[in-house]
Amino acid sequence: MAETKDKATTPQPTKDFDLEASMHRAEDFFVKNKNVISIAVLAVVVVVGGFFAYNRFVKQPNETKAQEMVFHAQNYFAVDSFKLALNGDGNNYGFLQVAEKYGSTKAGNLAKYSAGVCYIHLGEFQKGIDMLNSFSSNDLLLQPTAYGLIGDAYMEMNKTAEGIEAYKKAAHYNDNELTSPVYLFRAGQALEKAGKAQEAITIYKEIKEKFPLTNEGREMDKYLARLGDVKN
Repeated sequence: MAETKDKATTPQPTKDFDLEASMHRAEDFFVKNKNVISIAVLAVVVVVGGFFAYNRFVKQPNETKAQEMVFHAQNYFAVDSFKLALNGDGNNYGFLQVAEKYGSTKAGNLAKYSAGVCYIHLGEFQKGIDMLNSFSSNDLLLQPTAYGLIGDAYMEMNKTAEGIEAYKKAAHYNDNELTSPVYLFRAGQALEKAGKAQEAITIYKEIKEKFPLTNEGREMDKYLARLGDVKN
């Protein structure tokens, strides 16, 4: 019985006791590792603070400056003055200067696209290709248009294989009735030029099946018949 009584009266650990012990362990851990923890916290503060500071004091002002700088170039572009739009007029920047100085901004990125278009209009096709390749956008119409322009430039340089690949890339970037049938059709035309009639037929069938209500889709029976695809 005495043994039973001793067991019954022996103090048992409580939840409060466990919590207190855990807190002491945490304090000991902090004391032992306070330098490392302080550095880690400081690093987080610096990164977060730096991010907001960069956006407020660098990114946003640069975006505003880029938009102001590109204004005159856009006006020249609108009236087909591509040299002035590209290089500026001596007093105002052109797309090249905006792209070089503020290429990381939205306005600067669009300046790369516009500069590429200017180069292509001026017959400097490789420069146009290079500039358009430096442009990147999530816009589901603008980006495939850039790829399509690259295809046009390659075709002007008689680089048919590269042109076909660029057209296919443009067509399949975002399946839609505005850009896809246009660039698929150009790919088909380029394949015909390269003597690849069967591949052209495959492209024309894709247009007919996927985009039957577009201008290109309604014309595909004619092109398929001309290529001898009697089972279209």
